Amino acid sequence: MNLYIIVLGLIVLALLGVSVARLGKVKTKADYLVAGRSLPAFVLVFTLLSSWIGSGSLLGGAENAYKHGFAALWQSAGGWAGLALIYFIAPRARKFAQFTIPDLLEARYNQTARVLGVIAILFAYTAITSYQFIGGGDILHLVFPSISAVEGQCILAGFVTLFTMIAGMGSVAYMDLFIGLLATITLIVALPVFLHLAGGWGYVRAVLPATHFQLFGDIRPFDHYTMTMPDGSKQVVQSALEIFLPTCLLMLGNQSMYQKFFSAKSEKDATRATIGWVIGTLILETVIVALAVVGSALYRTGEVSQRPREILAYTAIHAFVGSKPLVILGALLVGAIFAKVVSTANNYLFSPATNLINDVYVRYVRPSAPNAEILIVSRLVVVALGAWSLWQSLGTTSVLKQSLYAYTVYAAALTPVILAAFFWRRATAAGAVTSIAAGTIITIIWDKPFVSQHLPASVAERDAILPALIASLICLFLVSLLTPRSTEAKLRPFTE
Repeated sequence: MNLYIIVLGLIVLALLGVSVARLGKVKTKADYLVAGRSLPAFVLVFTLLSSWIGSGSLLGGAENAYKHGFAALWQSAGGWAGLALIYFIAPRARKFAQFTIPDLLEARYNQTARVLGVIAILFAYTAITSYQFIGGGDILHLVFPSISAVEGQCILAGFVTLFTMIAGMGSVAYMDLFIGLLATITLIVALPVFLHLAGGWGYVRAVLPATHFQLFGDIRPFDHYTMTMPDGSKQVVQSALEIFLPTCLLMLGNQSMYQKFFSAKSEKDATRATIGWVIGTLILETVIVALAVVGSALYRTGEVSQRPREILAYTAIHAFVGSKPLVILGALLVGAIFAKVVSTANNYLFSPATNLINDVYVRYVRPSAPNAEILIVSRLVVVALGAWSLWQSLGTTSVLKQSLYAYTVYAAALTPVILAAFFWRRATAAGAVTSIAAGTIITIIWDKPFVSQHLPASVAERDAILPALIASLICLFLVSLLTPRSTEAKLRPFTE
C-alpha cells in the first residue's frame, strides 16, 4: 500500500508543479481563459481526451459494464457519433475564436440566450464536477481505508480547486497532457495483463451471462424497464437510446471542448487534434469497459458488488498483487484513474467559472475591469463553484444517474442551438431562447414529485432526455419559423 501512496503523492506533486510553472505565463484574461490561444495540436489531443474521459466513463461507464457487459458501450458510442461531426465543427469554432459558448450564443442570437446559456452550463457542469469528487473520494478511501469516502471527496475538492484556480486554461491543458499520456499507456498495458490474471477470455465468457457479450444484452434498444436485482431491490435499466443520446449531444455542444478549440494555435491545429481525439476515445472507452467486464467476472460478489462504480480501482488494488511488476502496474493504474478524475474535475470546474467571469462579471458588472482584477475574481469564482460542486456530490448516490442528468441538461438546452448557430441559417434569437429555456426547465423538474406524481409511472421513471430534447427542438424549429430571420450581420461570422 505504501507504493500506492507514493504514486498518488508523486501525481499530486507533478500536477501542482505544472500549475505553478504555468502561473508566470498568466498576464491577461485571454491567458487565463484560453491559454493565450497558443495550444498546439499535440497538447490539444490530450487535453480533449482527458476532459472527456473522467468519472462518467471510469465510474459510471464501468458500473454499467459491470452490470450489463459490453452493451455499456452504447454510452460511449454516443461520444463516438458526436466526434464524427465535431471534425467539421472544430475549424469553424476556432475561426470564431471567442472565450465561451455564451459568447457564441449572444453573437448569433441575443443577450437573453447568453444569460440562459450560462444558467444551463452552471447546472450541467457543476453536476459533472460533483461526481468527479465522488470518484476521487472512492479512490482515496480504497488506498487510505482510514479516510471515509466523504472525507475523500472533501480532500479531492480541495486539490482540484487549488489546481484550477492557479493558472487557468494553460494549467488545465498542460496537466491534461501529463495525465493523458499516463492514463493511455497504463490502461492499454493493464487490459491484457488483467485478462491473463483472470484466467483468459474463455473463463470470462464461462462465468458471465451470455447477455454481457451481445449487442444490446439486457439493455433494450429503445425502451427502459425495471429489473429485479439479486437482493430483491428494483432497478430501472435505461435503454440504449437513453444512454446514447445524452452522451452524443453533450459531446456535440460541450463548452469545455469549444474552449479548447478557442485555445488552439490555428484552425489546422484544431482539426488535427480532433483526429487524435477520435482515435484515443475509441481505444480508451473500449478498454475501460473491457476492464470492468473482466473485473465483474472475478468479483461477482463481495464489497465491490455493492459499489460497482469502484470496479476499476478495486481491481487494480486486489488483482495486481504478488510480483513487484504487477504491484507497480496496479499502483500506476490507480494513479492513472485518480489523475483522470482530477483532470476532468479541473476542466468542468474551470469551464463554468469562465462563464461567470466573461459572461456575467465582465459583460454586465465591471466591463472596464483591469486584467489584475479579473484574475483575482476568476480565482474566487473557482473556489465558490468548487464548494457548490462538493455540496452536490455529498447528496449523490449514483454516478451513472448524476452523469445522465448533467448530460441531459446540456444536451437538451444547448446542443440544438449551438449546432443551429453553425448549420441552420433560419434559426432565430426567439427560437434559441425558448429552446434553451424548455430544455433546461424540463430536465431540472422532470424527477421532482410535483411533476412525476402527475405522470404515468412508465413515463415518470424514464430519463428526461427524450421529453426535454423533443420540447427543445420543437421550440427551436417552430418559434424560429414563426419569427423574422436573423440579419446577415448575425449570420456572417458563422457561415463564411
